[in-house]
Amino acid sequence: MRMLWPTPLDDVTDDDLERLYGFPGDLDRPWVQVNFVSSADGAATLDDRSEGLSSPADKRIFLLGRDLADVVLVGAGTARAEGYRGARTTPERQDRRRRLGLTELPPIAVVSGSARIDPESSLFTDTKVPPIVITTAAAPEDRRAALAEAGADVILAGDQVIDLTTALKELNARGLRRIDCEGGPLLFGELIAAGLVDQLCLTVAPVLAGAGAPRIAMGRTAVEAARLDLASILSEDGFLMLRYRKTA
Repeated sequence: MRMLWPTPLDDVTDDDLERLYGFPGDLDRPWVQVNFVSSADGAATLDDRSEGLSSPADKRIFLLGRDLADVVLVGAGTARAEGYRGARTTPERQDRRRRLGLTELPPIAVVSGSARIDPESSLFTDTKVPPIVITTAAAPEDRRAALAEAGADVILAGDQVIDLTTALKELNARGLRRIDCEGGPLLFGELIAAGLVDQLCLTVAPVLAGAGAPRIAMGRTAVEAARLDLASILSEDGFLMLRYRKTA
């Protein structure tokens, strides 16, 4: 992997990536990083999954995002489509989290306004850390109870629809400020509309997917466009790994 900007570097190490992608120190509020991969023509999926657009370099940064985070945030649709389970680790990655003063593994926080999540899914049955479910007061009480019984920390954020500002406040109250959002497009669109995105890590794949696939952001229209500053550009095998930060 090469760094093209801001400092040209032919062989980017894990330490280099950690410095580039690390969350700000001494956070006193939730800080949201969003990870996405898209085709060169803007598609978020290939054959209905992001996997077809990924690469070893993209996966390296994806896993790093988890290593540096307090919590992984994901929409329920993406969790189902991608077969989510609890976060995994290796001794090397575990050492990194320990050195950074983080817990052994970040919990997966799933956003579902209806709480329509299977309590027997791998999110619950194949994990070392109980998941968090962010839902609404309008979600059926029996579903919420079943998820809590299965071990989830159920957060109510909003009455009829998810209020992401409230959701982040609840995560913050649990000491979960470094938030690594892995999609999907509807959740990303809502975060943009609410002005809650601090950093976007976007991998652009050298693929033309054609019409039909969703964009990386969908749903509610933002009141105004959010300006970003380009923070770094990496490249490997034709893939571009772009990092943007919210303009100060």
